[in-house]
Amino acid sequence: MGASAVPRREGVGPGNAARRSPRVGPGRLRASASPIEVADALARTRLFAGLEPSTLERLVGEFRRRRFRHGEVIFHLGDPGDALFLIVSGAVKISLPTEEGGEAILATLRPGDVFGELALLDGAPRSASAVAMAPTEVLVLSRARFEELLDGVPAIRAALFRTLAAEIRRLTEQVADLHFLDIPGRLAARLLRLGDEIGVRQPDGSIRLDGRITQGELAAMVGATRQTVNRFLGVFAAEGLVRLEREAIVVVDPAGLARTAGRAM
Repeated sequence: MGASAVPRREGVGPGNAARRSPRVGPGRLRASASPIEVADALARTRLFAGLEPSTLERLVGEFRRRRFRHGEVIFHLGDPGDALFLIVSGAVKISLPTEEGGEAILATLRPGDVFGELALLDGAPRSASAVAMAPTEVLVLSRARFEELLDGVPAIRAALFRTLAAEIRRLTEQVADLHFLDIPGRLAARLLRLGDEIGVRQPDGSIRLDGRITQGELAAMVGATRQTVNRFLGVFAAEGLVRLEREAIVVVDPAGLARTAGRAM
C-alpha cells in the first residue's frame, strides 16, 4: 500500500508544487525499544488488543522496530508483501500514483493502526505505497511469523477479519463521497474523517489537525487541485467552520462541517 510520489511539505497556506521523492531504504532499526514498550504498543492495536498478556509477551521478540523520516517511503507499490507494519508513533499515508504524476491518497494512519496485511494474505505484491507523513516509528512482523499466528491464535484471526471489514466500510464510504459529493462536500467529509483519525480534540470542542496534512495531500484525498482546496478552505474559514493556522487546520465547528458534507452528527 502507499505512494510513489511524495509532495513537498507545505503548511496550510498557499504552497509550492509537489516534487517526486527518490526511492529510499527501509528505515533505521531502533535499538532502544524495551520489551514492555513493545508489548504496550501491541496491546493498543485492534489486531492484538484481545490477546492475553502472556501471549503478548511472547510476541515481543518477533517484532523489529524501525524509524522513518518525514517523507520517507516505507514500501512502494509493487514491492514484495513480506511484512506487517504497526504504527507506534507518527503517521503514514497509503496512496497510489496517478497518470498525471501526482498521487491519490487512500488512507491516513495513526499510532495503533496496522498496514500491509493484504499482501500477506494473498502473497501478491504491494497494491499501494506507504509513506511516513511525520517522523514515524513502526513495529515490523515477518510474513512467515504472521501466518503462524493466524493459524495458532484464533483471537488474531478474528481481529483480522474485523479489521478488514472496517477497511472495506471505510473504502465504500470514500467511494460514495467521490461519486455523490461535490468538492466542498468531499473536503468537509475528509476533514472530519482526518479529525477522527489523527486529530487532537481541544477543550473548546474544536479539532486540531497539525501540519502533517498539507494542501497538496488534501487535494490528493478528495480528487481536486491544491488551488481548489485552498479556495474552499478559505470559504470554510470565512464561514467559521475552520481556522487556518501556520502549521495547522483547526476544525472549529464540526457540526457545521458535517452539514456541509451532508452528514448528521
